Amino acid sequence: MSVVLETRNKGAISLSVILLEILPAAVAVLLLAAVGVVHVTSRVMVVRLGYELSRRDAQALELQRANDALKVEIAALTSPAKLAPVAKEKLGMQVPAVVITVKR
Repeated sequence: MSVVLETRNKGAISLSVILLEILPAAVAVLLLAAVGVVHVTSRVMVVRLGYELSRRDAQALELQRANDALKVEIAALTSPAKLAPVAKEKLGMQVPAVVITVKR
């Protein structure tokens, strides 16, 4: 404490003057650092969301292929050529001998 008093008495620059000189520069450096952290964080989030979007697109493509395969399977199973033997053997159905048309 006595060193501070001695330097004040000898005409040295006071602590408040030094703080007033350094404070704006320190605030500017802190502000730039905060902006840098926000920018890097946002870029990391953008990259992460890009990977997530890519993964979801691949998943959607895989599901679309599975859906197309199921549609082909449905078409094959519901074709008359496939249904006729099943109807005759398992259900005992047969082609009707007489067809009667009803008009309204």
